[in-house]
Amino acid sequence: MSRVEGLRADSSQFTLEGEPFCILGGSIHYFRVPRAHWEDRLLRMKACGLNTLTTYVPWNLHEPEKGTFNFQDQLDLKAFINLAAETGLWVILRPGPYICAEWDLGGLPSWLLQDKDMQLRTTYPGFVNAVNLYFDTLVAVIKPLMFEEGGPIIAVQVENEYGSYAKDESYMPFVQNCLQSRGIKELLLTSDNWEGLSYEGVEGVLKTINLQRLSFGAIQHLAEMQPQKPLMVMEYWSGWFDVWGEHHHVFHAEDMLAVVSELLERGVSINLYMFHGGTSFGFMNGAMDYGTYKPQISNYDAPLSEAGDCTPKYQLLRTLFSQYHSKPLPEVPSPCERRVYDPVSIQQHLSLWDSLHFTDKPFRSEKPVNMENLPVNNNNGQSYGYTLYETIITCGGTLNSKNNIRDRALVFVDRQCVGTLDYKTHELALPDGKGEMTLSLLVENCGRVNYGKALDEQRKGIVGDILLNHTPLRGFTIFCLDMKPCFMKRLMSSGQWKSDGKLPSIPGFFQARLYVEGPPKDTFIKLHGWGKGAVFVNGQNLGRHWFIGPQHHLYLPGPWLRSGENQIIVFEEQKADDKIFFAENPDHGKTIDVYKLPFCTLL
Repeated sequence: MSRVEGLRADSSQFTLEGEPFCILGGSIHYFRVPRAHWEDRLLRMKACGLNTLTTYVPWNLHEPEKGTFNFQDQLDLKAFINLAAETGLWVILRPGPYICAEWDLGGLPSWLLQDKDMQLRTTYPGFVNAVNLYFDTLVAVIKPLMFEEGGPIIAVQVENEYGSYAKDESYMPFVQNCLQSRGIKELLLTSDNWEGLSYEGVEGVLKTINLQRLSFGAIQHLAEMQPQKPLMVMEYWSGWFDVWGEHHHVFHAEDMLAVVSELLERGVSINLYMFHGGTSFGFMNGAMDYGTYKPQISNYDAPLSEAGDCTPKYQLLRTLFSQYHSKPLPEVPSPCERRVYDPVSIQQHLSLWDSLHFTDKPFRSEKPVNMENLPVNNNNGQSYGYTLYETIITCGGTLNSKNNIRDRALVFVDRQCVGTLDYKTHELALPDGKGEMTLSLLVENCGRVNYGKALDEQRKGIVGDILLNHTPLRGFTIFCLDMKPCFMKRLMSSGQWKSDGKLPSIPGFFQARLYVEGPPKDTFIKLHGWGKGAVFVNGQNLGRHWFIGPQHHLYLPGPWLRSGENQIIVFEEQKADDKIFFAENPDHGKTIDVYKLPFCTLL
């Protein structure tokens, strides 16, 4: 069924189907929510009084290797959008190609960085060709879901916050044409923070703004830039993200409500970013770099919590939004059940060194090679996880990284840990020894920067020479440890796990079994006494753990468990305990009020 009058921005108020329409939106990212929980989260969105879902589309998940596309299962974008429609929600789609999103490389595939001259988010031919091939496939998926085709998508965003990047004036018209030339006819929007709003707009595309505070007359400035056009805050930051080693950011409900109330009173449409933060499962978190590299944790403060709880923010928003509806809001679904499972004991362990048999064939190179250019994954390189570099040395002395470690390396001599190299620590003393010794550097990609001017410099692993006593090291054997499901499956079926009482080797893998009686429920894993690493449950990568916090939990969705026996594997770099604990609620660590941050950090 086709419809005629979609979302229009022809006057100071949006119209939809010819009637005045105020967008009450919220962001939920399907790729951050287990598919089994999609319906619950969307029903809670509808019950809160929202009428529009917004979601990004992560290119790096949908095209993990050049020309290989995945829109199935957890990445079934069509099913997610159709579910939103069945729930009674309109959709604003934000397909990128760059999405920011506190997501590795802002959603761009790491294989783009194999080209040493790559210029991301420009009309550089290598980037343009890749975007065109991706959009050929993506638009074929989303076009039938557009309003004019009878679907729920009423608007599409062109790129994301390009005004803050602005390296190529031809780029935004190119992305606009990518959509329109493939038959997208719905309203097009751009989205920028205060800093980027001054960038020249794209003809025929409505500007919207991203903010958390009503400072500097931002809304009035937007109105003056676009007279007689509707006003919209595309990202109202209802929470904030955290980085490892700092406090958990809290944006108090009352402060949030005051701004949302004023925006609605002024007739401004709004989208809550995020409404439900979900989880950056696996190694997909992004990072900040405003002079200092800071990797982000896996969850995001929002009105609907990581596990789907209706927070005080949710309750206040629901009361406010109910005033903008002529009919009572739907009932809020019953709370999701959670369960505190009994602690489980570690039963077996396997050293990192013994696990190398289960990696792909190691690569030998005279010089170190960054992970994106390793000849693995059908020559698409390594995207995430760890890379092990080994070479032979004949003496100790001063090891100097020349700041070529991306992002953090554990350093071993004959498999004994001698220290760590990272952005802050560039030198390390290696012990003297007799004869040949094996120098190993286990390098972790802690997450690529997702926002700012440094996107082109996000190659990971070892990105240049490492010096020993001022001489560049040569003759490397390189192992890809991306810990993908195929590797974890080989690891789990290995007969080399040890269950003896000897002190386990670290780094290593530690295995426990959780027995679940009855239907599985959501829970949180807590790793008291552990150091740093990642957790896998039945092969699913839950994400990173690190004792420095602020996050001291990992969300474990019930649908990823099964009745009966479940396998938990912890990859541990530093120190291991003999138990894994479970909890009903998350532990966010020490907190700090977002309003106490400098305004510039919220741009």
